[in-house]
Amino acid sequence: MPRSELKVEILRNTLDSELVVALAAKLCYAGGDLDSLREKIEKKDQEKFIRQLTEMGHLSVLEHASFTFLVEGVSRSLLAQLTRHRIASFSVQSQRYVSYDGGFSYVVPPAIEALGAEAVEEYEREMAEMQSWYLAWQEKLGGKGEKANEDARFVLPNACTTRLMVTMNVRELLHFFALRSCSRAQWEIRALARKMLAECYAVCPALFENAGPDCVRGKCSEGAKTCGRAAETRAEIAALKMGKAD
Repeated sequence: MPRSELKVEILRNTLDSELVVALAAKLCYAGGDLDSLREKIEKKDQEKFIRQLTEMGHLSVLEHASFTFLVEGVSRSLLAQLTRHRIASFSVQSQRYVSYDGGFSYVVPPAIEALGAEAVEEYEREMAEMQSWYLAWQEKLGGKGEKANEDARFVLPNACTTRLMVTMNVRELLHFFALRSCSRAQWEIRALARKMLAECYAVCPALFENAGPDCVRGKCSEGAKTCGRAAETRAEIAALKMGKAD
């Protein structure tokens, strides 16, 4: 059974996302007809204007632009965290219709890796044992197929990987990055959030200029639970935006 590797790809995003956001905001503040307004916006760099919008807290206009991601190699444990973000759309590989009779892939937590080869081998043996449980229940429940899979899957671990498609608008992405790219976020969803952030920044830097945990923009909001690594975190986020992250 193979270990998995996290993969993130932007499948689609709103065409001319920054212009769409700028047009939505200008429409709120400016008179005149839409054709002249659109022409005016298309002739200018909207980076400064978008920065002003975010500083003013006029974030509703960010909801007009959205990003759709393909994600692979994440655990079912991560999926439970990710789906807590309500303003998002999800399509997830089914454990009911997809059989794992050929073996399931899984995530190995870094803390287990850090314990050394012996610990990793023990973990891998346990994954193999769970695979044998799955196959045994699949057989008892009638062999391959939807009816067998839907109950045999109950013995699969949280480490079992899945693939999914997720869509969020820019406002929700900024909220997601603020929470999940933080050093205090759980390691797997933090890795996902930071990869997503790097992809978004590469496409629309003006929209994601200040994206990241609160310490990127100012003071940490964690209070007494702060990691105490604000400067280091800011450097990490800056590096990934420049494509220099590990």
